[in-house]
Amino acid sequence: MTRVGITLGDPAGIGPEVAVKALHADDVPAVEYILYGPAWALQLGADQAGLPLPGNCELVEVDVPRASDFRIGQVSAACGEASVAAVERCAQDAISGHIAAMMTCPLHKEAIHAAGYVDDIGHQEILARLTGAATTATMLMTPGLRVVHLSTHKSLIEAGRFVTRVNVLDKLRLCHESLTAWGFNDPRIAVAALNPHGGEGGLLGREELDEIGPAVQDARELNIDATGPLPADSVFNRAIGGEFDVVLAMYHDQGHIAIKVHNFHESVTATLGIPLIRTSVDHGTAFDIAGRGIADATGAVAALRAAVDLAQGTLGT
Repeated sequence: MTRVGITLGDPAGIGPEVAVKALHADDVPAVEYILYGPAWALQLGADQAGLPLPGNCELVEVDVPRASDFRIGQVSAACGEASVAAVERCAQDAISGHIAAMMTCPLHKEAIHAAGYVDDIGHQEILARLTGAATTATMLMTPGLRVVHLSTHKSLIEAGRFVTRVNVLDKLRLCHESLTAWGFNDPRIAVAALNPHGGEGGLLGREELDEIGPAVQDARELNIDATGPLPADSVFNRAIGGEFDVVLAMYHDQGHIAIKVHNFHESVTATLGIPLIRTSVDHGTAFDIAGRGIADATGAVAALRAAVDLAQGTLGT
């Protein structure tokens, strides 16, 4: 049977709660689950959800004690340490083949920095560090739309500078290779423009002419079905209409906004370029509602479903 690991995320957020709720959901995939995190955080999540501890899984306990000053919805170095340790242990099991895939509940960036992980901005950076991956990418998925990001955790100014022929081609190759491995037959990739109206022939910026367009041509010469650059105000609608399997967005919010407006509650994340399968909920720790028992586990169930589909090679079927 397929075995999937679940990290609980930051104990001060909604991660433990949505993990418990997801495992009690009627539509959660029928596979074997292993939870990773502190036992006290799992119990806290069950209490918040008003549900018993999940009986259909085991817990790999992360030995980080509950801090004396722990508060729901507040940044804590101990919570940052616990959440990163859970990801590291779960990833090690994925690399070794003990589990087929991992699904991660949200980290809090300030908390992991407070714990001393100053170079780890989020899951993608942690997993790249653990696996030595040179090129990674984030793919957001929601029913009817998939988006891969050229860059994620960069300022808007830095993201613009990252739009180079080499970087775009690298991500197109990674996107093609990943989707092919996940069951797509000759994936159709749309490439979003960086500038308004696709740059208007250079009047609104030359990135489309000098960097993105040449990279798309390079990709096509490698038998990658890439199209673009296409204006960002229409490309996502064309993908939703079935014209493309995935869109390569040029920066974080360009892709995230499209996904979350289309279907926020069922949106999930997958990481490309690492030697393991990792999906995630597409929301944060939600400190503002943590501990109130009202967190929605729809995204967690969708992320588990995506992890199983990726592990079984059925995402593109």
